[in-house]
Amino acid sequence: MAAIEELISLNNIVKVYPPNVLALDDVSISFREGEIHALVGENGAGKSTLMKVLYGLVPFNQGNIFYRGRRVRFQEPGEAIAAGIGMVHQEILLIPEFTVWENIVLGSEPVDQWGRLDEERARQLVGEKIQEFQFHLNPSARVEDISVAARQKVEILKLLYRRVSVLILDEPTAVLTPQEIPLLFAELSRLRASGHTIIFISHRLEEVLALSDRITVLRKGKKVATVEAGETTRQELARLMVGRDVLFLSRRKPQTPGKVVFKTENLNFVNNQSRHQLHNIQLKVHAGEIVAVAGVEGNGQFELVNAIMGLNQPTSGKIFVDTTDITQTEILERRRLISFVPQDRGKMGASLSAMVMENAMMTHHRLNPRFILWKGLLLNFNYAQIFTDQIVDRFKVILSSKFSPFRSLSGGNQQKVILGRELLLDNPFLLLDQPTRGLDVGSIEYVHEQILRIRQEGKAILMISADLEEIFLLADRIVVLYRGELVADLPSDKTNVEEIGRYMLTGKAIPE
Repeated sequence: MAAIEELISLNNIVKVYPPNVLALDDVSISFREGEIHALVGENGAGKSTLMKVLYGLVPFNQGNIFYRGRRVRFQEPGEAIAAGIGMVHQEILLIPEFTVWENIVLGSEPVDQWGRLDEERARQLVGEKIQEFQFHLNPSARVEDISVAARQKVEILKLLYRRVSVLILDEPTAVLTPQEIPLLFAELSRLRASGHTIIFISHRLEEVLALSDRITVLRKGKKVATVEAGETTRQELARLMVGRDVLFLSRRKPQTPGKVVFKTENLNFVNNQSRHQLHNIQLKVHAGEIVAVAGVEGNGQFELVNAIMGLNQPTSGKIFVDTTDITQTEILERRRLISFVPQDRGKMGASLSAMVMENAMMTHHRLNPRFILWKGLLLNFNYAQIFTDQIVDRFKVILSSKFSPFRSLSGGNQQKVILGRELLLDNPFLLLDQPTRGLDVGSIEYVHEQILRIRQEGKAILMISADLEEIFLLADRIVVLYRGELVADLPSDKTNVEEIGRYMLTGKAIPE
């Protein structure tokens, strides 16, 4: 069907967060029916805020919104959904105690002739959607028991189940594997062909260019430009986003690894359902070396991270850091040796209701004597502020105040605080689980520089990443987890994306 200009029009939108943070500065943008329109920009540029304004989640101070030619101001998301606008948020907004199918149908449940929930029909509908997208979800699993990537899939399926006509996606692929992303894109393209409008927020510029019809760039709360996707490049978009050229090349320099800093010996983990989720894991990481773990989500990465951090007790085997056997060690003692960036920053990496400063000094306040006064009974408040300012300055965190709640930061700025906190622990071993999730290209470039600097200083780094490009930019060696087993251990300069992808999907090498 022919595109209709200005299906949605946001005119001169202003949003000020008290006391004086100008999140949106006179932003005007329109979206056409039957197009995929991408929003890009640095962390804190206003992308998510603008979409929350449209969706009725955030009130705005000035401007007008028109939808299908009618002026609207949704007071809450239910009104937007009723009008045909749905949003998948960057942060998970599911009910942890509910199952997958319960979360998906919640609010749009099929009912029987007496108006009661038709559970059999609900399970059937959800099962059909899961099969359609090949998301490999268990409809009966409780959301609190599944991984972040699986929860993101539930969020996406929840709105696709409702078949909204305008779909807002805020970083929906951030935790999807390379194999899952094309499946999502194929469905989004079909939705566009049928007249749906899709607003797509992403930091992955390759995705933006591959999927979008038009792209709007925001910088520091202002609209910089709207361009046709076919008439721009990754480099030009990055320049518009950050105001400078961004390099997309590896800066990893050859260096000889040192002693073994981290290793596992015959590590096994069997879950409560007697499923062998880790099988005889033999893994080593040397000083001055980055080892990346690749694998399709659900093949043991989550269990490996939990075993290393002491959140799951291995069924058998041993874990060593710097010659110390930590297999039975308490978590705080492990933290004297391990810096850890978890994939789920809201659940495992931070306290969203606590202040930014409190999150910045977590673990440090237990291990660094400079945080403690008078026989360990008082916190050195002045040093805590100085330390937080160091993280904010070094990692370019955008915030209104270090005393603000952590949840007031954008997802990318939350990740910067956590990265800064962990990198400043100065431990011999770093465990990085999706370290650049939700970061923009400029921030990713900076974080990569910091990781490589720490490698150069002789630290050992084990990184789990769903981004194969990131893996090849940073890793000295790449190991692949397949069904809980290590099926490959290859130098990154002697393999390629196709070979690693083959191991990820089949557990086997590319046939000769």
